[in-house]
Amino acid sequence: MPSAGFSYPYYLYVPPSFFTVTAKDRVNNILVIPNNTGKNSDDLSIHEADVIRRMGQNSRFVSGLDVAILTPVFPRPESDWKTYTHALDRDTLMLSKESNKDYVRLDLQLIAMIDDARAKLLKDAALKTDSRVLMLGFSASGMFVNRFTFLHPERVKAAIAGSPGGWPIAPSDTYGTSRLRYPIGVADLNLVSGRALDIKALQKVPLFLFLGDKDDNDSVPFDDSYDKDDRELVYAMFGKKPLDRWETAKELYMNAGLQATFKLYPDTGHTITPAIRDDIVAFIAKHCN
Repeated sequence: MPSAGFSYPYYLYVPPSFFTVTAKDRVNNILVIPNNTGKNSDDLSIHEADVIRRMGQNSRFVSGLDVAILTPVFPRPESDWKTYTHALDRDTLMLSKESNKDYVRLDLQLIAMIDDARAKLLKDAALKTDSRVLMLGFSASGMFVNRFTFLHPERVKAAIAGSPGGWPIAPSDTYGTSRLRYPIGVADLNLVSGRALDIKALQKVPLFLFLGDKDDNDSVPFDDSYDKDDRELVYAMFGKKPLDRWETAKELYMNAGLQATFKLYPDTGHTITPAIRDDIVAFIAKHCN
């Protein structure tokens, strides 16, 4: 529905608990889980099939929680492989309308999808929903969640970002004498998004960031995630490995007054263990109301 602000489909799972008498009298919650196909393809059906598969998995993952799940079917183009759409990278945000790409400003397209879903739930089922969404992402989708929350904190109720590409975006313009441009930091957030960081709004958003201490999945070395100058800055200022950078990122979030919980899981690689799943569910349950 380009006329409504989005050029791709989205999927919405509505739990049975929404169709009760009490649900009509409350403000319900939507959990946004951005898609992450894990590979490039110019065939949108590949990404859509992955979303359909994951919708079933994710509805079971959060079973027992009173939340609807929204997942967009965003592309990750092979012909434009440096534009890492599923991670909401710099190239994705810097695309102009003149580029004639349908994946211009996917962050704004996601907001349009959320508003469309909320309108449908209200019109078709008389269900009221919070304009602020819960968000959950791991790996590339963790990067998307982390960055989207900084771009639009007023639309996020609480956010979980697991293993966010080796470096979560810093709530800072500088570190030492180095300028931190997006997505390392927020020095040029106004340039890439048209708006500066709203730190007061961001400080109101509970954040849960997690990493396994054996997780070596790192997007920093790859050209589709970071430009060469940014890569070298991350290495020089924060360390060569995700684990090396973890405590510095935590310190930056604390110094900025963010409600951020950083958790490191022992003997854990790039995966979501049952213990992590329990912590995710507990975090979502805590911030549903």
